[in-house]
Amino acid sequence: MHASKPVPFPMDTPATYRIRVRGTLDPAWLDSFCGLRILSSAQERDVTILTGTLPDQAALLGVLNALYDLQVPLLSIVNIDEEEK
Repeated sequence: MHASKPVPFPMDTPATYRIRVRGTLDPAWLDSFCGLRILSSAQERDVTILTGTLPDQAALLGVLNALYDLQVPLLSIVNIDEEEK
């Protein structure tokens, strides 16, 4: 049995992400999140969801660093484009 070789994921390709965090984010911080939409979770109390397309993984890292600087706990990050394949 041979393990399949992972398909390379280009790091400079736009991708759509769903990022779940603990707590509430003020929409005034939207500029820090590269235009991602900020939504409150309807199913989970005290959870905020950021969704949208980022131009590359460097932009994703910028969003994650902004969340870290705000001391917002990360719950999950999903590449929606990959999830739909």
